Amino acid sequence: MATDKLSIPLKTRFFLSLLDTAMIPDVSLFRGGFFRFFDFRSPPNPLPLDGVSTADFVVDPSRDLWFRLFTPHAASDDRRRLPVVVFFHGGGFMYLSPSSVLFDRLCRRFSRKIHAFVVSVNYRRSPEHRYPAQYDDGFDALRFLDENHAAILPPNADLAKCFLAGDSAGGNIAHNVSVRSCSAVFRAVKLTGIIAIQPFFGGEGRTEAEERIVGAPLISVSRTDWWWREFLPEGSNRDHVAANVSGPNAVDIIGKELRLPATVVVVGGMDPLQDWQRRYYEWLKKSGIRAELIEYPNMFHSFHMFPELPESHELIMRIKEFVDERVASLSA
Repeated sequence: MATDKLSIPLKTRFFLSLLDTAMIPDVSLFRGGFFRFFDFRSPPNPLPLDGVSTADFVVDPSRDLWFRLFTPHAASDDRRRLPVVVFFHGGGFMYLSPSSVLFDRLCRRFSRKIHAFVVSVNYRRSPEHRYPAQYDDGFDALRFLDENHAAILPPNADLAKCFLAGDSAGGNIAHNVSVRSCSAVFRAVKLTGIIAIQPFFGGEGRTEAEERIVGAPLISVSRTDWWWREFLPEGSNRDHVAANVSGPNAVDIIGKELRLPATVVVVGGMDPLQDWQRRYYEWLKKSGIRAELIEYPNMFHSFHMFPELPESHELIMRIKEFVDERVASLSA
């Protein structure tokens, strides 16, 4: 299957081609200037933009660990306690940040449409920082939120209704931070659900989708192999538990202490990673975890980033349904 077989609007296709061109093996060049013309940054804005205001909070300046808080403007007049979605951005563990326009815009949509506070975490990136730095940062940001929520979050933010979410590499981080959090003791945070949007998983073997789908936007076997090489501990292969989470080295999530919350997994039919994502879903189900699979047969990796696509809007509404259902179940 080639890229021209996909039904992608011209505007989206142009944007994807820029991303494809920018994701070059020389990460220093990528971050040092080549990508600057494309990776526009959005500063925090205390005034509502599209119904959402933003503010940045530093967790640990020594490792540039911080997060951006997205507050729906309607929440200021809402007496209901609203859920908190802790979000981890994608980018192969290497690229982008919460201030990138792509993710600032996405989290703004999440906050407005889901009607939730969104905490978008800036974690360390590979290859300078390999596994488990990203997971450490995600967990520490969650711990910081738990210990300092009274000074950071509005009074109607309810950390007892906390969701961990992420797309691509961020979906991988959301899962792994959830695994670590299940055995931790929090005072305010209670994990209510995981939202894994086309999570970045892999393994040593090649799947049918990886072999069949060639020329798709953003994702190729050579590119994902490169990302894993730069992220995993030196000497590890792709069956490392961080990559092949449901593979031969999988963590036992059946035990009571590692009981994961309900999880929604999003899959695109034109995404070479889809078989790994389905294996993840099936592993969760087999382990007794409540899991839901949302499929978009004609969509490519990261389609949700493009609001001009109807499927992008539909997905956000499906995620809202998942969040609302989980929140309602706590009140029942």
